[in-house]
This record gives sequence, C-alpha cells and structure tokens, in this order.
Amino acid sequence: MADSVGSNMRVKQIYTYPIKSLRGISLPSLPAMYTGFPHDRRFMLYKVDEQTNMHVSHQTEMCLFTTAFTDNQDGVVVTYTLGHTFDKPERKVSDAKLEVPLSPETEGLEEVSITMHSSPCVGFDMGSKCNAWFSERFGYEVKLLYIGMNRRKVLGNMPPSVSARQNEGLSGSAQTNGSSWFGSLASTASSLVGTLTGSKEYEGVDEGISFADVAPYLIVNEKSWQNTQRRLPEGEMVEISKFRPNILVEGAEAEWEEDFWAELQIGSDAKIILTQNCSRCNSLNVDYATGKVGEGEAGKILKKLQSDRRVDMGAKWSPVFGRYGFLARVPEGKSAAEIKVGDEVKIVKRNSERTRFEWPNLSTN
Repeated sequence: MADSVGSNMRVKQIYTYPIKSLRGISLPSLPAMYTGFPHDRRFMLYKVDEQTNMHVSHQTEMCLFTTAFTDNQDGVVVTYTLGHTFDKPERKVSDAKLEVPLSPETEGLEEVSITMHSSPCVGFDMGSKCNAWFSERFGYEVKLLYIGMNRRKVLGNMPPSVSARQNEGLSGSAQTNGSSWFGSLASTASSLVGTLTGSKEYEGVDEGISFADVAPYLIVNEKSWQNTQRRLPEGEMVEISKFRPNILVEGAEAEWEEDFWAELQIGSDAKIILTQNCSRCNSLNVDYATGKVGEGEAGKILKKLQSDRRVDMGAKWSPVFGRYGFLARVPEGKSAAEIKVGDEVKIVKRNSERTRFEWPNLSTN
C-alpha cells in the first residue's frame, strides 16, 4: 500500500551507541551505512564468569555509563555516574573517565567467540586497561570487546529479502527453532539463485550487523512515546533513550501507526526498508539514576505496555514499540546516505497488516 500524499514528518533525533547497552550519543547528522550508523554497537561488554554478552535488561547498572565522542572524533569517552562500585557504596572508585579508540588495531588482540540472539561472531578483547576500568565499577570481571571488520548474520525473517518474500507469499515461514541458522543461510542461497536467474531483487541491503541485536536501524515514532508517557503519573517519565532508537520521527498523524510502515524516505538519499517489529523487555523499567529497576510507576512501564501493545503474535508476550530496518541501495557513487535532524520523512509504503516476528531469541535491548 503506497503513500502518495505529502508528509509533515521529520527526523527529530539521531542516535548512535558505540558500546552496546551503555547510554548513546545524539548528533545533528550522521552518514547512514548498510551496517548502521558509524560506530553503532561496534563495542560490547562481556561478563567473564557467564561467558556471555552483557545487556541492560539483565545488567541494569549498565545505564550508569554514558558515552561521548572525543573532540577529534577518533575515540569514545566513557563516564561512570557513581562514585563507588555498583551496589557497594563502601568501595569507592575514582572519577577518571575511560577513552577508547574507535578504530583500534586488532593485530595481537585476543579473540573471543560469542553468540548473540543465535548469531555467532568473534570479538577482540580490548585489553587490561579497559577491562580493569569497567570491572572495578561493575564489581565483577568484565571484558570490553570490539567487533572490528567482523559481522554477525541477520537471522529469522528480519532480512529484507526474506521479509519481502514472506509478505508476497513466495516462501514459507522463517525457521524459529534450532535450525534458524541453517534456514537463514538457505534463504540467502535462494536469494542469490534468484538474482542469477533474473527474478525480482528486493530493496534493503543486508551486509550483516555489528553487536546490535537484530538489525542495523531502529525507528521510533515520537507520538507513541508520548502515549507511553501519558501512562505515568505527573512527575514521572520514561526517557526516550530507554527505547534505544537510531532515528526518532516526529509529526506522525497517529500513535502506533509505525506498526504498518514498510518503507520510509528520509531526506533525499536515504530510504529505510522496515522489516519487523521491535519487541520490548525489562530494560524499559530501569531507573537511570540508580541503575536498578525503578520503584515508582515508571518501573512498571513494561507491564503497562503489555496491557495493549502485545500486537505481534511472533512475540506474543512482549509489547511492540518501534520498527527495525535496513538501508536501501544509496545513489550510485555514494557509500552512505546522510541523515540530518530536520530531514523530511515520507512514508513510501505501508503494510496492510502488521508483520509477524519470527526469531530464535525474541529478547531485545
């Protein structure tokens, strides 16, 4: 279903999150690339005793760390907002900040194998200085990992070609069990065969993802955030940053209309193909001041959304907020499409019904 009328929608904010699950950085403009905004989730924290990646829905104290780019834009500065180890007020820590190079040399760095949402990858251990700084503040052993040139496979029915073929009834459901990895590879192989035989080529470029959960971009409608805010008593709020948007859109006609957005044109060069919903988790309940689940009504926002936002039967226990997307092919001769605050956003195509998320691991943060 195409949209032929004009639009009052604009880009209100743009975010990138250099270290997964730490607080992100809002900028007036960023070049959009096929794998996401520059430096988005290129680093992540790894919990040594559990041998797994860390995310704010489980390690709620991650929200106590803020990030900012250095003046020359070649590093990220991490600040910890407490003066003591988390949940150990007697154990004081310095107010020293940590500076991490954005493009470190990986030769000689230890490699660590990890699997996020059923998609395996290898990260590079950034070494003792970074690891000790984080470990002292968390109170347990942590490693900072860098993805380098590695990429994670996009699985389930998240890739644009798989999603589009499903919508057109050209393929069966994506695998949602242990064979999801194989199913995704098979879908990719089918897509390549289709290209060679001259069949339709779908928009939306999948070149893999970083340490982002499942897709390069997450789009959020400001009106839906305002609806969420109205569920709280006066004096309480849920910060938009808790929803981890890459692009916040203002001026939509209605709340929750993004559930049906299929393609957005942003500015002159960037088209985003939206493939699936974003299902939400406990990270929304976290109090950014304490690093713990909030004690007021804001600490129950996930439950409040569950009352009427469980609208995706592929993630039937989780409320939906926002849409995942991929950048379409940019104009010839360009490697990225610039997206700026204030850019016009046009709905190029709507879906007639909501998409259904099919994924081996439905938790997101």
